[in-house]
Amino acid sequence: MPTQYGRPPGPPLAELHVHVGAAVEPSMLYSMAHAQGIRLPVAGYWGFVDLVTAHPDRVKTHEGYLSLFHWTELIQSSPDAMAACVQSVIGGGYRHANIDLVELRFCPAKRNRGRELDMDHIILSALHGMQRALLEYPEVRAGLILSCDRSLLPEVNAAIVRKAIRYKDMGVVGVDLAGPDARAWGGVRTLERPFAEARAAGLGLTFHTGEIAGSEQEIAEVLERIRPDRVGHGVRAAWHPTLLEQITRDGVVLELCPTSNLRTHALNDLDELRFVVERLDEHGVAYTLNTDGPEFLVTDMPKERALLADAGILDEAALERTDRNARRASFVPQARPAAAGEPISRQPGKIPARS
Repeated sequence: MPTQYGRPPGPPLAELHVHVGAAVEPSMLYSMAHAQGIRLPVAGYWGFVDLVTAHPDRVKTHEGYLSLFHWTELIQSSPDAMAACVQSVIGGGYRHANIDLVELRFCPAKRNRGRELDMDHIILSALHGMQRALLEYPEVRAGLILSCDRSLLPEVNAAIVRKAIRYKDMGVVGVDLAGPDARAWGGVRTLERPFAEARAAGLGLTFHTGEIAGSEQEIAEVLERIRPDRVGHGVRAAWHPTLLEQITRDGVVLELCPTSNLRTHALNDLDELRFVVERLDEHGVAYTLNTDGPEFLVTDMPKERALLADAGILDEAALERTDRNARRASFVPQARPAAAGEPISRQPGKIPARS
């Protein structure tokens, strides 16, 4: 923790995988909920904190973790709320964890109260909040990623991609897919054309897959159809050498979220986390470290690094390499260049030749 009125200890850090819905302080969300007259299912502030925190006694599965987003997405479903939340996450990350390069992601269709609000207003307000934060903290570089969601109809996801392309010159830097398996989800193929259009427009592509057991087949389909720059989580690939070989060959970077995967039991324990990291290193897969949601999980980037260091999974040199990976794989223009000599992801919008 930083000393009072002092700079946080440690080096400047980059984070590429953080959800706005999981990154805002509970006190801020609580005030916003009351200001909007939202009826909460709990009494009092501390009950609300429990509602939006993935405490290990209450949240033990991936589905349980995702269910927390219902309340944060509802509270953030206004232009003013999105502006304030994005501004808060960027500024708070820099002040408390020395995050000087950050990509924030959110689903605008989960912030419009079932189409009651206009998605353009939500996106523009989020961009305004980001620009306000960057004006306050000129040391920071940031960008927004618009997330499609498996719970949405294919035409809604396609609309989100079109919005990302529309606002790519204002600070939207990429597109993503997130969310649980759902009946409306039409499969990876439904996003093949929209994501190809995003790539052609110069946006970066990332994709949540390979987080839970049984998602290995989807990883392969995502690599083949979407050809992403990065994959969110992707840890199940560690059990499949052919997937690791393809990830390395295609220059795809994995966005690892250690505490998140342990809390949701996507990985059972530190031994499984160690196994994943060792397999990635053996196959030359580039990966970054991220929180996924610092407020949901009561973590931050220094804690993620300390978790791996204390367990003897990564030493200081390897931790520094993950930060260089993040800076080189970032979709944010003018992100700090990395040290030469390490092969990393292709630039957004470019596809490597198949071997």
